[in-house]
Amino acid sequence: MRDINVVVLVGRLTRDSELKYTKSGMPIARFSIAVNRSRKQDDQWVDETSFFEVDYWGKGAEAINKYLTKGQQVAIEGELRQDRWDQDGQSRSKVVINATNVRLLGSASGGQGNGNFQRSSQSSYEAAPEPRSNMDGNNVPTFDDDIPF
Repeated sequence: MRDINVVVLVGRLTRDSELKYTKSGMPIARFSIAVNRSRKQDDQWVDETSFFEVDYWGKGAEAINKYLTKGQQVAIEGELRQDRWDQDGQSRSKVVINATNVRLLGSASGGQGNGNFQRSSQSSYEAAPEPRSNMDGNNVPTFDDDIPF
């Protein structure tokens, strides 16, 4: 039996995305998101915020990077990855979300985004069209060549 490693989060970016490249030229967008939740403590609701680092690789990272700005609401689908290294003789580690799908849900100004970016089965990244309804009410994929989503 195989293990399962899947995470889906909706949150807001805590800083603008940084686009970097590996030595082999692979693009990577790095950003962090804040995810809020409410829980009941005694008789009151208390808000809690968790922060997560996200890495998004490939052509999709290049296409979406300029839209990943502080405050932007996004949905992230991916898997958890534990990075390990030694620093000053101490073993260190952190858990990062390795994103396979990033979707723009809104913006810092409250507007609605409709970008959906996901990794294809060939391990390259591509923009996925957003389905829209036609006059008959059927979902029809639309493509706009002027924007990456």
